[in-house]
Order: sequence, then structure tokens, then C-alpha cells
Amino acid sequence: MSIEIANESGVTLEEPTIVAVARFTLDRMGISPLAELSVLLVELDVMADLHERWMDLSGPTDVMAFPMDELDSARRPDAAGVGPALLGDIVLCPAFAAEQADKAGHSLLDELHLLTVHGVLHLLGYDHATPAEEREMFTLQNRILGDYRTARDEAAQRSADDRLLGAVGLVQDAGTDAPEDSSGPARGSAASGAEPPG
Repeated sequence: MSIEIANESGVTLEEPTIVAVARFTLDRMGISPLAELSVLLVELDVMADLHERWMDLSGPTDVMAFPMDELDSARRPDAAGVGPALLGDIVLCPAFAAEQADKAGHSLLDELHLLTVHGVLHLLGYDHATPAEEREMFTLQNRILGDYRTARDEAAQRSADDRLLGAVGLVQDAGTDAPEDSSGPARGSAASGAEPPG
């Protein structure tokens, strides 16, 4: 799966995590591993221009999605002659999302993860124009985001465990390589001070 990210927002971010949540969402939705996606992070004025030009709405917004190809979910990724599907572009505006993150009481990165999932779902044909559509899309969005966070936290815990076990292994290895102390009793012998039987 090819996910390109370009940060033109002027905000320093952990961009690989945005790619990771997009990839996780596409995997969860059963999208072909040959699919391609582009994520662009922009400044407020660029987002305002896109919002007005494509949605006829003034001012910036948090996320916009621009689908490219019709998604053919009947195609198998290993079918002969199947090329990569270009899903489209997601445009995020970190400066706009920062205020939403403050109101929600979480980090900007958490907000951008949420918006990335939201944008991917839009590319896949989900919408929230009616109450039923909104309920379906937001339920799915929250489930994917929750599953992503759980998987991320479990991976971080495994990594921490591996580092700890690696450190313990190094200490144990160092202990077995240490020279024996000839002044003390030999391993396996009694150290009671009694004379060995004659």
C-alpha cells in the first residue's frame, strides 16, 4: 500500500503516525494492498481556498477528501492485470485542527489521527449528510480509531517488554561470562568449613 504524505503546514508533526493510522484504516476496511493514497497537510489560507473552491464554503476547515477512482471492492489484489487503485487525496489543516483538539481535551496528533480516519472513510464513500449516515460513519470511525489506539499501545508495550528482556538478557549473559572467584568455594561444593571426608 502506497501512502504519500507531504507537510506544507509549517507545523512539525510525527508524520509517520498519520501514515500508520491511514494504513490501519485501509487494512481494516479490506482495501487492496495495491491502493494508493495521498495525505497533504496545509496552512489555513490554502485550506480556506480549497474549501471555497470545492465546497463553496468560506473559511478553512479541518479535513477535506478528494476521491480519484471509483473503488471496485469486487477486485482481488492478486487478480491478473489489476493495477493499483488511486483512492485520492486527504487534505488536513493542523492549525484549524489545533483548536478542535483543545476543545476535545486531547493532543493535536490525536485530532489529526481522527481526521485522517474520517478522510479515508470519505474516500471510501461514507458520508454524514443524513442522521443515519452520520451514525454509521461516526460509529465506524470511532471503532477504527479505538482499535488503532489499542494496537498502537500494545505494540509500544511489546517494544518496551522486548527492550527490558533484552537488557535482562545482557545482564544474565554478562554474569555467565564472569571469571570464577578462586577465593570462594567452588560451585556445587559445600561452604560449611567442615573438612572433607578423608
